Amino acid sequence: MVLSQEIVEHELSRLRFDAAGLVCGIAQQYDSGEVLMVAWLNREALKETLLTGLVCYYSRSRKSLWRKGETSGQVQRLVEARLDCDGDAVLLLVDQTGVACHTGRRSCFYRRFSPNGLETISDPVIAPEALYGR
Repeated sequence: MVLSQEIVEHELSRLRFDAAGLVCGIAQQYDSGEVLMVAWLNREALKETLLTGLVCYYSRSRKSLWRKGETSGQVQRLVEARLDCDGDAVLLLVDQTGVACHTGRRSCFYRRFSPNGLETISDPVIAPEALYGR
């Protein structure tokens, strides 16, 4: 999904960015419904995502754009983007190549709360060192 510059500029005005200029972005695999990850989007990141069809986030730690898969090759192609009722969160329906999590797992949501504490429910698919060359 790629939108025109004119449409993107108009629709971005509908968002309610927080004091830091960010909205929450939830990445979900478009065909399975699997929730992959949560990250932050500033205006520039969401604009790039909507214009190119390749998901781009904002890294709060690096204070810069983070193009998903730029270093790991694990890209997210945008299928559809949805805005929530309050205008402060975006659901990104994506086609994920490989894993979404920096730990080498398909999803960042690989732990669940249990009576015995957090329980790991999925193992890494690939070693993080193989993703990032560290």
